[in-house]
Amino acid sequence: MREFTINQNDAGQRVDKFLTKAVPKLPKNLLYKYLRLKRIKVNGKRCEISTRLACGDVMQLYINDEFFEGEVADRPAFLSAPTSLNIIYEDENIILCDKKCGLVVHEDESGSTDTLINRIQHYLYEKGEYRPEEELSFAPALCNRIDRNTGGIVICAKNAESLRVLNQKVKDRELEKLYLCVTVGIPKEKSARLTAYHQKDETTKTVKVSDKKFQGSRTMITSYRVLAENKADDLALLEVDLVTGRTHQIRAHLAHIGYPLLGDGKYGINKVNRAYNVKTQALYSYKLTFKFTTDAGILEYLNGKSFQVKDVWFCEKFFGYKL
Repeated sequence: MREFTINQNDAGQRVDKFLTKAVPKLPKNLLYKYLRLKRIKVNGKRCEISTRLACGDVMQLYINDEFFEGEVADRPAFLSAPTSLNIIYEDENIILCDKKCGLVVHEDESGSTDTLINRIQHYLYEKGEYRPEEELSFAPALCNRIDRNTGGIVICAKNAESLRVLNQKVKDRELEKLYLCVTVGIPKEKSARLTAYHQKDETTKTVKVSDKKFQGSRTMITSYRVLAENKADDLALLEVDLVTGRTHQIRAHLAHIGYPLLGDGKYGINKVNRAYNVKTQALYSYKLTFKFTTDAGILEYLNGKSFQVKDVWFCEKFFGYKL
């Protein structure tokens, strides 16, 4: 028999959701069977799949030891990652990091352990704020993601309650994220709200954009304003606000209207990219504002606050523009 005492980061979860993380080797069909057979209990009493766990609850599991074998034997992957981070803001609940171009946020097909989330977990481990051996189902987690070849602000939640709140805020678009980018060509309209129709192609890993609705398409809305112009090189610096959040939205939408991003290998002009020796898209998520319209619980103190990166590599290089 094993016992788990539910801590603050585990509280509020359904029994089945908790167990899939706390005992990952336990197959779901057995999990449900053991619940029916009362071999999984909370505070000595029968529980249901939908039972919500509270801080201080004790869960008893009358299941085979094989499902727990090796649970602490492996060295956590995050310990292989560096601890170097560009931290914009940090408190007891969240970290805002300025992710540089080239770093992935989560492990991908490359198998590298040097990811943003591993760096953050290693950093918090060294600070004594994250102890995986004391956690049953929670690890610090990212609330948004940015492509490897895009830089900008990424939010990490340090505890389960902050993660729950931020996931809801991201989903309900109660955060404003502004981007900077460089277009090849200077838009005639110095500010605009663009509407088009978007569809992702899983085969080519690109998106299709049209001015007219087509089967399977979704509406895409992008607002921009021109901040600076480099007429000698026919480049423009734009601030972009995503009204919708579609895959490759900024890159594909601006390319669709004739102003592709400098350095973009998928939607841009390779001849121009080579001429400027720019090998990654000039795109940066540079400013974040918390604009809560519903209760934010323990994160209410963030409402109305804005955070901005101090330096974006292409601003001064091409425009002499300082943030």
